Amino acid sequence: MAEIIQKDGTWTFDGDALRLTPGRDKNVSLLRRTLGELTVPLGALAGISFEQGKKSGRLRLRLRDGADPLLQATGGRLAEPNDPYQLSVESDRYGVAEYVVDEVRDALLLDRVPADPVDSYLLPGPSVPLSVSAGDGTASFDGERVRLEWNWKTEDSKSAAGARSLALTDLTTVEWHPAVGLENGYLRFTVRGAETKAPPKYDPNSVELWGFKKDPLMALVAAAVQARLPHPTASPEAAQATEQPTAIAPEDDHDALFRRLRELGDLHKSGILTDEEFATAKRAVLKRM
Repeated sequence: MAEIIQKDGTWTFDGDALRLTPGRDKNVSLLRRTLGELTVPLGALAGISFEQGKKSGRLRLRLRDGADPLLQATGGRLAEPNDPYQLSVESDRYGVAEYVVDEVRDALLLDRVPADPVDSYLLPGPSVPLSVSAGDGTASFDGERVRLEWNWKTEDSKSAAGARSLALTDLTTVEWHPAVGLENGYLRFTVRGAETKAPPKYDPNSVELWGFKKDPLMALVAAAVQARLPHPTASPEAAQATEQPTAIAPEDDHDALFRRLRELGDLHKSGILTDEEFATAKRAVLKRM
């Protein structure tokens, strides 16, 4: 097991999954604290890296495209402090961070986890029911319906019709954009047969966001809905069934491990694996023996 404990949070790797627990430090973002602990299966990872700085470093996870509904709904627009797949590392723990990176990379290589996109979510998304108030309204989601309620700051033309109740089965997409500069952000739901290009300020299926502290929490509502919509890259047939991650055959017995060593040797001799990659993979196999 590899573990790194920091004020920013704790990452624990047991060989099958990474458990990401946000820290309790006052500098940990509201979104990460609200989202809570995440368990990322090895099969959802595309890579891991560590960047050193003069005073602090940063661990970064790279997930396979389409594996996480939060990343899908936000489109990579989460600011660095709100990104649950990054961890700030103090300079005296650089060695521990590098050890965690080595362990995760060894496991990815040994289990032959591909880095290509997936067509089903490998993380469940935020739990429901969920309700967030920000910008010009409140968005609530119970797993089946989205409810949008307005406040005194809502444009009259949008609030005149009252609260909105949107069935999950009527939604085609959901997206969250943060406020950037002078441009406001939004949480937008696209209703089948009622698509619109109206600005969020006037769109009755959107919450307009103005760049305040709770805006990122709307991304959690977006992710919870996204997790229950058909996967964007899945075929119509695949969208009707839940795909299970590819099972990895157990390699606990010595014969299987010896076969794996021979395979690695052949790959190294043929030039597919570099000296460094071969040494890393070999070390991981020998640990299991």
